[in-house]
Amino acid sequence: MARPRPAADQNCHTMSLIGSVQIDLAVHLGSATMPVHQLLRMGRGAVIEMASQEAEVFTLYANDKPVAKGEVIVDGDRIKLQIIEMLLKGP
Repeated sequence: MARPRPAADQNCHTMSLIGSVQIDLAVHLGSATMPVHQLLRMGRGAVIEMASQEAEVFTLYANDKPVAKGEVIVDGDRIKLQIIEMLLKGP
């Protein structure tokens, strides 16, 4: 008969399982409007300007569900995303 695991071992095992779960993250940073012919002419390295600014609030999606709000921070040539609010799951 197997002995029950101590609670600490069970928590460690559960965290190990959770840590291996894959989640798709997406951030909507802005939008742009352009004619299709312009989009079709774009090649590798093309830049699309979007109607978005630094410190503008964005929504972070996990598996297509909104989970947090945040701000865009530009640090030199890097773009960082800072979480400012976690969204509560509805009833």
